[in-house]
Amino acid sequence: MRSPEPPADWASVEVAVPGRSARLPGIGMAGFRQRVPAPADITMVAHPSVTLFVDLGEGDPLLFDARGRRAGGSAVVGLVPGELRIGGRAGGRIECLQIRLSPAVAAAVLGAPAELGTAVVPLEEVWGRDAGRAEDRLRTAASWDERFTVAADLLGRRLDARPSLDPEVAAAWWRMLTSRGRVRVDGLAEEVGWSRKRLWSRFRSQIGLTPKTAARLVRFDHAAHLLAAGNPAAWVAAAGGYADQSHLHREVRAFTGATPTAVAAAPWLAIDHVAWPASLAGPTPSPGRAPRERGGDR
Repeated sequence: MRSPEPPADWASVEVAVPGRSARLPGIGMAGFRQRVPAPADITMVAHPSVTLFVDLGEGDPLLFDARGRRAGGSAVVGLVPGELRIGGRAGGRIECLQIRLSPAVAAAVLGAPAELGTAVVPLEEVWGRDAGRAEDRLRTAASWDERFTVAADLLGRRLDARPSLDPEVAAAWWRMLTSRGRVRVDGLAEEVGWSRKRLWSRFRSQIGLTPKTAARLVRFDHAAHLLAAGNPAAWVAAAGGYADQSHLHREVRAFTGATPTAVAAAPWLAIDHVAWPASLAGPTPSPGRAPRERGGDR
């Protein structure tokens, strides 16, 4: 699979990634900075993680909109926000720290990730009174490296203080990731030693999505990256385990409101390999070996 180059209008985006000392399991971080001559209008693509956006710019706050659910400034975006757009900050500089949390980590860091299944909410609503102090520390840091170190410290403290997911739920989620979402819920329940009903109930209460929807999200994320790499939709449908190209089209529409062609050109996906060199969803297979077996959409 070939790695795409960022579109011309995204060539000015500065991307920073943390060194090994600031990395934590289940957490991805990246810093973004860009001058914008006009109001920002950025389309985001769903990812199998709970995402924190810490707005570090000056002037008017960034605005997050997902199907009528809005938040300004720093925000938290759930696993399936729908058609998510980021706007605001006219004629200024966008500066933002983006943090991706696996659902297991989000449960410990945020306390109630299930409530964020399809939500977009201000950071302070889930981070509490410490949100403002955290923003101040990150804003006054002298470099991106220092910001990553501060963020790792803040996240690490919350990880140590809160419980995570049930081991069975965490195992089911990991199985979804390693299978690229192509897994039967009945099979998952058997693997973790629970009934299908118990897995469905506990998974939804802790992750915020049903196992079926979560598996669909993981599979979509894989397909979106294959599309962004320039692979034809028909090949992506086969490689991703979709019944056919129409099935892929429906799933892309369901998660983004856009077509596969539009998702393939999404600017954030074009720089994904730069911002997130170690994906939370695992490795990507190469073309030419498109698996034909079906699964996941059960």
